[in-house]
Amino acid sequence: MATVSPTSAPAWSYTLHLPRDPRSPRIARATLRSVLVAHDLPALLDTAELLTSELVTNAYRHSAGSFLLRVGEVGGGRRLRVGVWDADPYLPAPFDAGPKVPDAEADGGRGLFLVCHYAYAWGGHPVGDGKLLWFELTARPSGGWAVAA
Repeated sequence: MATVSPTSAPAWSYTLHLPRDPRSPRIARATLRSVLVAHDLPALLDTAELLTSELVTNAYRHSAGSFLLRVGEVGGGRRLRVGVWDADPYLPAPFDAGPKVPDAEADGGRGLFLVCHYAYAWGGHPVGDGKLLWFELTARPSGGWAVAA
């Protein structure tokens, strides 16, 4: 994982307030798709949608209230950052102590592992009465976009 400040100001950003509703992950993906297409970033669509869906689905499943999705460009246009804030202060593994391979017998726990595996950078920290989980995808120095392999 690359060391990145989760507080650097985005060049552009969009925030979507989502209710605790089972349709929220789908709405978050559709919104993300619209933002990435509008900013001419179609190469990021599949990975960004997958990772965003994981964060939003976890917020829906594990918090009692509404949550926020924020999508923005950071690092002078070289990184895309997606963050999800929810009202549950608990930082789940692997965001609490670093990536761990999920238990093969477990019923869950693979979604956030995917975020850690495919994102250029990721993290989580308490914010107010809740938490923020975020990830970044990055541009290649030669142009185009890259994700961790």
